This record gives sequence, C-alpha cells and structure tokens, in this order.
Amino acid sequence: MATALQRALLRYYASNHRDLPWRRTRDPYRIWLSEVMLQQTRVATVVERYDDFLSRFPDVRTLAAAREEQVCEAWAGLGYYSRARNLHAAARRLVAEHSAQLPTTADALQILPGIGRYTAGAIASIAFGEAVPAVDGNVERVLSRLLAIDAEAGSTAAKRRLWGMAAQLAACDRPGEINQALMELGATICSPRTPSCGSCPLRRYCAARAEGDPLRYPRRSRRRVERPTLRLAFLWHRTRSGVWLERRPLRGLWAGLWQLPGEEGPSARARLSRRLGARLTRRIAGVRHELSHRIVLASIYAASPPPTLPHRATLRSFAEPLGAPLSAVARRAIIAARDAGA
Repeated sequence: MATALQRALLRYYASNHRDLPWRRTRDPYRIWLSEVMLQQTRVATVVERYDDFLSRFPDVRTLAAAREEQVCEAWAGLGYYSRARNLHAAARRLVAEHSAQLPTTADALQILPGIGRYTAGAIASIAFGEAVPAVDGNVERVLSRLLAIDAEAGSTAAKRRLWGMAAQLAACDRPGEINQALMELGATICSPRTPSCGSCPLRRYCAARAEGDPLRYPRRSRRRVERPTLRLAFLWHRTRSGVWLERRPLRGLWAGLWQLPGEEGPSARARLSRRLGARLTRRIAGVRHELSHRIVLASIYAASPPPTLPHRATLRSFAEPLGAPLSAVARRAIIAARDAGA
C-alpha cells in the first residue's frame, strides 16, 4: 500500500501545495529557519515575519554574530522566544564547530539546540533528500485517521505506529515532498474539526473514513487541563519625549522584548511601586491575553506623583511605543491605555 500512498501524495503535492517562501529554496539555513518559526505558530504569521528576519540575518554567520537581544527583537510577534535563543545558540555552534554548515543527516542535526526529532527530519528530508520521516501535529492527525490508531495520542504505542508509517512513506527518492504533502494535507484538508474527506487524495485508503468517524482520531484524553493565570502590573507614564518602556530579561517569557515597566506574579502592583519609587494610584485599563499554556491578566496603572526616569539600560522613553519590538500582550496593554484616554 505504501507505493500507492506515495504516488497519491506526490500527485497531490505537485498540484495543490501552497506557494510559501521557504518552499522556493533548497538553502538549508532558510528551511531550518522556517521549520523553527512554524513550531506552534500559524503559517500566516510566519509568512509575515520570515522575510523580515532574513533581511536582518541572511545566513548562519550573520545570525551567529548578532547579540541575543537583537535576535529576540527580530523574533517579535512569533512567540515562544526560547526558539529564537536556541536558533542563535545553534548558529554559534555551527560557526564554531561546523564551518557555518548544517549537518546533512537527521541524527546529526539533533545535536544542535532546539532541533528535535521532527525538525531534524523535516530539514534533512527537504534540504538534503534524506529518506527520514517528520511527524508534526498535522502529520499525526493525517496518519492517525489513515490507520485509525486507537491508542491515545502521545502514547508510546501511537508514536511507534505513526513514526513507523511515516518512515515507510518517506522511504523513496522524494522524501521531502512526501513529508510536505502530509503536512499540507493536515493543514488544508484533514483539519481537526471539519475534514474535507471528499477532497482527500488518500480517501480510498483511510480507515477512519471507512468507519464513518474521522473526528474520533487522534484519540485525545478527556482530562481537562486548567491553564494557570499570570497576573501583570504595568505602569503607564508619558513624558514630553514619549512613553516609558523597559526591556525584559533575556530568559523567560517574551525574552528581550520591550513592554511598559512591569512586574508579574503575586503582589505585582506593590513590587512595581517599590521598584520605581512611585505610588500606583489609578487603574487605567486591563487586558486579558490567552497563551497556549497560561492566561495572562494585565492591569495598567498611573502613578502619583510621576516617577523620575532612572538611568537604567533596560528602561527608556519611546516617542512611538508601538514601533518598539513588543510582545502581543505588551502591544495590547499600550493600545488599551491609549483607548482609555491615558
């Protein structure tokens, strides 16, 4: 059956794949960058940021020579900033140990920071033609339905069958196209809630379709996971020169990006008041922002009397704060304060 599936996938990909910037190149660096950007980020968002990032860091050596905060700033809007730090660390290792060249096999690629089994398989198959599988969330859904895998998603049994089938399909002379065809199917046809089974090139082979219940797969745990809440307190302070912003640390959430001066966690308002030597007297606005792993509740305050701008490298005045490299929650906080007439 694998040969028939391979032919169907290759025909489908040749005629139906989306024209995305990273599919117009065989440059391993650009393919690596796209795969890292696409981890837990929508394709449309990556399309917006991909060329801008490449204009600043067009190759491995340029990326390795940059400061970490510059890389995090260029990553603004993509989220999960540990990916940017790992990308930068990997570039430095490539320059130091591999003459700025990516390894050509999936096994060797996994030695680099931030490159796991899926990313290594994607890079090796697409950029170097290695016949290795690459199973991301989209591929997991396609193959779980194709095989009607009844084991719980994420279990050892499910992973063994998924990666085994993906390896069979990638065992050909065009593994990169096979892997991308599976990704494309999951992204455009075999969707989580409304699969278009009638348009699927694998429909005649699909066990879930034959059962009449493709939404049953992949089989997820029914346990509800409560996301923790992160509370933030921000200061809104405008002077003649602009609005105060500060740079976040290079580790943790929104690493290296700018935001209104803030604190997080319990007693955030009191700690921010003490740090700035100002009493936060009035709540101007609030923002609720949902991340995949937590809910962020931010409150924006005014201070009385106005604080004095300290001489700190991480805090400065911006004439147009929305032009700074901001996280999504920082951008929303600034807009909320402005909308409230601050």
